[in-house]
Amino acid sequence: MSVARQCELLGLPRSTFYYEPSGQDDLNLLLMRLIDEQYTQTPFYGSPKMTQWLRREGWTVNHKRVERLMREMGLQAALPRRSLSLGRKEHRKWPYLLGGMKIERPNQVWCSDITYVRMARGFAYLVAVMDWFSRYVLSWEISGSLDSAFCVQALKRALGRGRPEVFNTDQGSQFTSEEFTGCLLSSGVRISMDGRGRCFDNIFIERLWRTVKYEEVYLNDYQDAGFAARSLGAYFGFYNQERLHESLGYRVPQEVHFAKSREPLYDSGCSARRLVAG
Repeated sequence: MSVARQCELLGLPRSTFYYEPSGQDDLNLLLMRLIDEQYTQTPFYGSPKMTQWLRREGWTVNHKRVERLMREMGLQAALPRRSLSLGRKEHRKWPYLLGGMKIERPNQVWCSDITYVRMARGFAYLVAVMDWFSRYVLSWEISGSLDSAFCVQALKRALGRGRPEVFNTDQGSQFTSEEFTGCLLSSGVRISMDGRGRCFDNIFIERLWRTVKYEEVYLNDYQDAGFAARSLGAYFGFYNQERLHESLGYRVPQEVHFAKSREPLYDSGCSARRLVAG
């Protein structure tokens, strides 16, 4: 039986099969948990302020260690500053197209981003593709590394369900890679990228990560990537189908996203539909 078929039967993404926990000692894992929780509260903290915060909490750490851990977690302060992004010089950077744009319908603008997800031992990375107007999560994926493959996989799944006019991301190497941008260009999608050091250009998905962290990740102790995938799948089902959004007039994302469409009401990707329904 092929790996793809095994994962399909288990309701897991293929990247979970290949996942290997990222190697860190116990102290680094603990520091990364603390950094993640504090960063979620204060995303404007770069490594210098995060170092000082950890010291005030009683941890003896130096700036270089905190900077390295934040880089490995894919975190940088949400302010113009010395860049810690993962972009590569050889990759083309695209202009930001959303300044002054009125977002007034589903599939006008999609966005994507990556966040750090802690587990009992080690950690993983989570990527999601979301519609700006409806806040609907079209697809998501987890991975043990920050390569572009899992981002491309999430993008292809989302594009299998529709096509936006504009797709917005940050300037990370996962999103500037030729494979990722090539998928968008071949689908006739205009590419938009945040200004360097300005993660709030992609504010709605930053809010999504805050919600996912407080309502799902911090309430669970994922034992492995499979457990994380199942739990996140159930949560994204709840988020799309049941969670009321004040900004949407206390409606849920699927109501807004499919209000004028005959598409199926729910499929968040990563086999989450089967996880929720089953």
